[in-house]
Amino acid sequence: MKRRIITGLFIFIVILTPSISWAEDESLSEERLNLYQKTATLTQVPWSLIAAIDQYERNINDIDEDRVTGIQIDPDQWFGLLAVDENPSHYEATIQAFNGIGKDGDGDQYANPQNDEDVLFTFAHWLNEQLGKGISYEKSLAQYYDREKAAQIIKQYHELFNHYSTIELDEHAFPIPSYNQYSYRSTWGAGRGYGGRRIHEGTDLFASYGTPVRSTSYGIVEIKGWNKYGGWRIGIRDTDNVYHYYAHLNGFEDELEEGDIVEPGDVIGYVGASGYGPVGTSGKFPPHLHYGMYRDNGENEWAFDPYPHLKRWEKQSQ
Repeated sequence: MKRRIITGLFIFIVILTPSISWAEDESLSEERLNLYQKTATLTQVPWSLIAAIDQYERNINDIDEDRVTGIQIDPDQWFGLLAVDENPSHYEATIQAFNGIGKDGDGDQYANPQNDEDVLFTFAHWLNEQLGKGISYEKSLAQYYDREKAAQIIKQYHELFNHYSTIELDEHAFPIPSYNQYSYRSTWGAGRGYGGRRIHEGTDLFASYGTPVRSTSYGIVEIKGWNKYGGWRIGIRDTDNVYHYYAHLNGFEDELEEGDIVEPGDVIGYVGASGYGPVGTSGKFPPHLHYGMYRDNGENEWAFDPYPHLKRWEKQSQ
């Protein structure tokens, strides 16, 4: 089963417009949640997993204006050998006769790949079929997207939605508590000498050793440990496919481990000057937090300037 390939034009547009609008209309989120829960009731696939799959696809695909959800199933998979005309609605029985996977989710006997209920029900039904063959949800998703990282990201979303019993996890916080002294400016794209010629992919926030560093988002701790460039660093992924990178730390918050769930404002570590060498190297530059943001587009990750987002979150915290 293959997913629709993202067009190069779409990727090009995304790269040129790195600003992210996290907040969504509450009624739209509620409508989506109702669809996820209805599908879960019909198929016994957890609503939080259905929501996670849809969240992943909405993050990497252009959403049809007539739809609420974003999962896209290739027409060849949906209709099988059935010759498809301009009308996308066909009886489920007809589609099944031509070895298509499209199913009726809203009870009208038609299976329409542009109908949100039909699409969610079809995908969940396919997952159950895979499970019946002894293939786990995670392995099925890795095969479907032809990418293990996709399955990993969806699993993280699933854990977050299940933990908080909501899909509205859009709040953010400034990484340095307001009662601490700090300074920063836009340093995106500046040259860096250590490790060869490269550009600065982030914003540096200067503060004293030991100043608390907070998570800016809800997310899962994906990476924690040493990197010769970033020193002691933490990577956290949120539900918008954004990877938040905190580097040059002096230490980590006690008991924080990879796989942990964090919230905006949770202390995750402390400002330091680590990095630019083997494990333990420190003091090659003034203490500061290097904060980076990377967007996953379904095929790879790319960095974008976090400065505008930091300014907005700083203003909101005042």
